[in-house]
Amino acid sequence: MECLLKIENLKTYFFAINGLFKAVDEISFRIKKEESFGLVGESGCGKSTTALSIMRMLPETARIVGGRILLEDEDIASLDRKRLRQIWGKKLFMIFQDPMTSLNPLMKIEKQIEELMRTRGNDSVEKRELYKNQIQLLQQVEIPDPERVLSQFPHQLSGGMKQRVMIAMGIFANPSLLILDEPTTALDSTVQFKIVELLGSLKKRHKMSTLLITHDFGVAAKLCDRIAIMYAGKIVEQGKYSSILRKPIHPYTQGLFRSIIQPGVKLEYLESMDGSLPSLLELPQGCYFQDRCEVVKSICRKVDPKLVNIGGDHFVACHHQA
Repeated sequence: MECLLKIENLKTYFFAINGLFKAVDEISFRIKKEESFGLVGESGCGKSTTALSIMRMLPETARIVGGRILLEDEDIASLDRKRLRQIWGKKLFMIFQDPMTSLNPLMKIEKQIEELMRTRGNDSVEKRELYKNQIQLLQQVEIPDPERVLSQFPHQLSGGMKQRVMIAMGIFANPSLLILDEPTTALDSTVQFKIVELLGSLKKRHKMSTLLITHDFGVAAKLCDRIAIMYAGKIVEQGKYSSILRKPIHPYTQGLFRSIIQPGVKLEYLESMDGSLPSLLELPQGCYFQDRCEVVKSICRKVDPKLVNIGGDHFVACHHQA
């Protein structure tokens, strides 16, 4: 299958008053056309920074300092703002964890979707026809009363409804790559399930390429063909979701799987992983996971492990498994 997005040795650093934060530290992965790829890991491991790097929407304190971001062979990392505005919403569209960061609180939903539609070549369409198209669009994301939703401001909608509006806008934009940054985290469990089911059905229907940012393996299982596990700005394991679920290799991946509820498995208690992510200001020499690892070796404290292929499309960065 043809490659859509290719990340090569991406490095994104934050330049703060108290030092340099290596938020994304030389990672590489690819997303094929019509494929769903997931970045999974704890909060603070660099997942969202990776997404913002791809979108070129980093805060002023952050900079891409190395690597390439190739979208259909065009290096996004080197584009000027004029070209970026041409591809935002057309080749790239991002749905954020909190939809209120994307929706204008001063504009009704109808006006916001209308603006998107007109930027996508609907300048000459009559307002009545455009309104009819908006109704149909909201029906696609299973909003039960689209007329009412269109007449409201964002603050009048529930979190789930706002997220459905953003998903609808993403579908209409029909980008080459749709980025989903923790799309269910701010929602309650019932609404989360409905949004995941909706995204899964829309993914199949529209044959979209998606990049999912999540800490939830359950969401990744529903939506992703392949995943990469991130830890302290690096990818420590990567491959087909089914392969990693069947046989997680990296001690961090194994710890993550032990700490979640497995369907059909009865447990008296869930295991937890001791320790926390290292400070990005004081990263250790060698493997960043060394202080939390149960099988740490002397080489782990000296040499940074590199991703190696252990068979098929499964990669791992661990001296213990080398």
